Amino acid sequence: MGKVPPGLIYLNKVLPYLLWPSLATYGIFRGIGKVLDTHAPTWFSVASLILARPVLTTLQTRYKHYQDRKAAESQGAVLAPHLPDSPILLIKAIFKSINKGYPGDLVDHFADRLGHTLSFDRLTSRTIITRDPDLVKAVLATQFESFEKGSEFIGQMDSILGNGIFNVDGEMWKFHRAMTRPFFTRERISDFEIYGRNCDLSLDLAKQRTREGEPIEFQDLASRFTLDAASEFLFGYNVSSLKAGIPYPPPSSHKTPTSFASHPSNVFVRAFTLAQTWAIERTALGNDWPLREFWKDTVSPLRKVMDDFTEPLMKESISKWEQEKAEGQVENEEEDLNLLAHLVRHTQDPKILQDELVNLLVAGRDTTAGLITFSLYMITQHPDVEQRLRQEILEKVGPDAAPAYASMRDMKYMRAFLNEVLRMYPPVPLNTRCSNTAILVPSKVQGEKPLYIPANTNVLYGAINIHRRKDLWGPDALEFDPMRFIDSRVNKYLTPNPYIFCPFNAGPRICLGQQFAYHEATFYLVRLLQRFKNFKLDDRYNTSPPAEWKTSTDGTESREKIHPATTLTLFIKGGLWVNMEEV
Repeated sequence: MGKVPPGLIYLNKVLPYLLWPSLATYGIFRGIGKVLDTHAPTWFSVASLILARPVLTTLQTRYKHYQDRKAAESQGAVLAPHLPDSPILLIKAIFKSINKGYPGDLVDHFADRLGHTLSFDRLTSRTIITRDPDLVKAVLATQFESFEKGSEFIGQMDSILGNGIFNVDGEMWKFHRAMTRPFFTRERISDFEIYGRNCDLSLDLAKQRTREGEPIEFQDLASRFTLDAASEFLFGYNVSSLKAGIPYPPPSSHKTPTSFASHPSNVFVRAFTLAQTWAIERTALGNDWPLREFWKDTVSPLRKVMDDFTEPLMKESISKWEQEKAEGQVENEEEDLNLLAHLVRHTQDPKILQDELVNLLVAGRDTTAGLITFSLYMITQHPDVEQRLRQEILEKVGPDAAPAYASMRDMKYMRAFLNEVLRMYPPVPLNTRCSNTAILVPSKVQGEKPLYIPANTNVLYGAINIHRRKDLWGPDALEFDPMRFIDSRVNKYLTPNPYIFCPFNAGPRICLGQQFAYHEATFYLVRLLQRFKNFKLDDRYNTSPPAEWKTSTDGTESREKIHPATTLTLFIKGGLWVNMEEV
């Protein structure tokens, strides 16, 4: 028997809520009619039955807002300013922003109207959106226990993320964190053999394509490198996506072998990408997303394709564990060579295992691939930065040696460069948490009342918006300049606001893999710049940004040469086609 469609599950949950006001109204009319021996006009009765729920919802919403305002006042606090736009118009604006807008543009558009923090309503839920670093600090660190992923986000992402680490709360989240933490120690992430082997394969592909006189789709190349490195590091099994090759540009597509499209890694990546795209569109409707996928969950079939890809990894790891147990050869947990083997020791539940595989591939492939891709994009736009990076590589590493932990630690400009890329293009530009209790967030502004956040309120925060605020980063906030992390601006703008810059989540939810990502990106960029130079965009094949884009609502024209977009993570729509020369 097939799964029940999302729309029917949704109706089963909301129909009692929708119908009881009409049924109560009908009962009242019948009672009044019997007592008074009279009947209301048919049109009035029908209209009353239809309008009972909308009217009651309006009254309940107003009363809830009144209760929240009184609760705030009783504690000397205020509510976030409320956006008066109708839910239908807001949902349309969110859909447009997801599909065509610059990442985070809607946050700036709303915040410029009402302030850095505000609230708005969709059909059945209220959301606070913010570009205030102090509120983000409260959510991620100082009041961490008062926030969780929340049922709304978990419901939207269940089809793709399931019960993995990025889509659970409470004890299950603690379980995943405890399982993952041992594999991101300095000793483990400083073993660069995996980086080196996959990096060499990647750059050999680039060399071959360059010698053919063809441009390279660098986002695809970086994604294959991070997928292979992450799968080998985390699961002990290299999925060999680099061996499938890389695509040719459209005029030369006939050169792409027929085996390319059917390679298991490419089938997985297509499903992986499309599933994220469709899942993120659910956020526009909040809890009411099943209305758009009434008869069919569009993401579940894609997740099935992904599971077909990861299932052999899971089964092999379970089989190995059961064999070792049967033979009495169970090793010490500390000696587990990969995360999957470690996880299998604690659960053999196939759903938990596959959910975690997918979640970790989102982090291991997409976030680091995004960092490497946008790094090269910035290099194409700033030849002086390329020269400065190459000079440091020659001084600290040499012209052809592989970087080691000590040399990477000494590369101050490389680290500043990566921080600046993360500032301008954070891997997760928008994220959300939900309050599990009513809280107060103090204001740093003298004399300003604290912010009251009611329980069960979603808080959407825009890292990309915070990272580009001129009052926080200076008048040159929209300029790409790695030196801001080295010169006097560090003390002027960064030090007083340590939670402004959070390319990876800060506080108790800090990304366990952040140093892994820094090391992997640094290693790849060092080897890339040792072997190639003169990186140029190939505008024949890159997707141009829409003409109406602005970098900010102050009217500054967009300087983008490509099309940044976001699903769960930031990426370049249409890829990053570049030409480059061998050193």
